Amino acid sequence: MNEKLLIVAGSGTYPERLAAGARKAGVQRIAMVAIKGMTKRATVALADEVKWFGIGEIRAIFAWAESQGCDWGVMAGQITPIALFRTKFDDLSRLWLSQLRVKNAHTIFGKIAEEMERIHIHVIPASCFMDDCMPGVGLLTQRAPDEREQKDIEFGHDVAKRICGMDIGQTLMVKDGMILSVEAFEGTNAAIRRGGKLGGKGGVVVKVAKAGHDMRFDIPVVGTKTIKTLRKAGASCLAFQAGRLLMLDREEVVTLANRYGMALIGLDSGLPPAPLRP
Repeated sequence: MNEKLLIVAGSGTYPERLAAGARKAGVQRIAMVAIKGMTKRATVALADEVKWFGIGEIRAIFAWAESQGCDWGVMAGQITPIALFRTKFDDLSRLWLSQLRVKNAHTIFGKIAEEMERIHIHVIPASCFMDDCMPGVGLLTQRAPDEREQKDIEFGHDVAKRICGMDIGQTLMVKDGMILSVEAFEGTNAAIRRGGKLGGKGGVVVKVAKAGHDMRFDIPVVGTKTIKTLRKAGASCLAFQAGRLLMLDREEVVTLANRYGMALIGLDSGLPPAPLRP
């Protein structure tokens, strides 16, 4: 794949890692939609063409994207959910939101993907080019889950799959067989903090992607910020589906987890891994 790639870049290091991975894989030119107040300057430095937009400038975003002549497009990085309540929307944004009966990551980003395809930009999975950030099955840390944590992992994984299947969220915290928090629109870190406040130390966090999950957007992601949030919330273990989650800055994540005495473990979900190439 060496055609021109469009990256819609949100916050964090994820878009930066994806752009670097695309270059390594032979992508010759990158056009980037940068979101004001979210996209990092280090990320846009990796693109050949960049245009900054407010998150609600949907009509202008797609007009510029269409002018770039990209064959492929990908959405990477977090768009803060609360931004939907604090953003000035153009006429197209307001129309879309009024038409969506259910408003969550899949419906909102699904609409964006649909529009990209309409202007002949083929949307590829957000896991593409992220080869170094996709942990497999097994333990990543020095400490393994103890017997109580293992039971909570098994219970939490089963419940999380069902909750994610209802498009509620990807993450939950469980302790001693009690669900402390379930991620909703507030995002992963807020759900972890909420669970820790309720259950105290020793919570187990499980993060999943449902069967049939659309890997073009909203793929589960963790990074150093996640580990620090887990520490502050008193969580002792993070379990995730192997091959279906991106771990940004993996070496730093594992180092931090070991320092805090946490267990990180990849689970065999029996589901297909996220694609690493279009």
